Amino acid sequence: MDLKELEDKLKNFYNRCCQQHLKITPQRVEVYKALIASSDHPSAEAVYEKVRQVLPNVSLDTVNRTLNTLNKIGAAFIVEGSGDVKRFDGNLENHQHFKCIKCKKIFDFHCNEFDNIRAPEKLRHKFTVLRVAVYIEGLCQPCFEKENKIKSN
Repeated sequence: MDLKELEDKLKNFYNRCCQQHLKITPQRVEVYKALIASSDHPSAEAVYEKVRQVLPNVSLDTVNRTLNTLNKIGAAFIVEGSGDVKRFDGNLENHQHFKCIKCKKIFDFHCNEFDNIRAPEKLRHKFTVLRVAVYIEGLCQPCFEKENKIKSN
């Protein structure tokens, strides 16, 4: 990410905080910066390790609460999964996720056809739908090749 993109994202983050009447604290800024600098959908623990390099006295609880706050104000998303630790995504552009069930890595991908998926009509009458997400599970290429190599031996 270049300097201009970082500045734009931080400006957007500051605006979201102001709209929600949240203070712009050093902890919030560093958690947000660590999250948007990561492309691997980090857990709270992974973000904590990065933030600690800048703010050595920050607690894991502060990082976790901040990540949940970022999700609440729409500055980040929780990548829904299947029983693993919560993972976070600071990429707010339209995209989908693929999770390898073997190595647990989460990959971003984009498919235009998925951008306009709507919740079923009967669901929209009963609930307020905030977000529709596409999440696909399978084996990434390296794990698939490793599985096939084991099977062929």
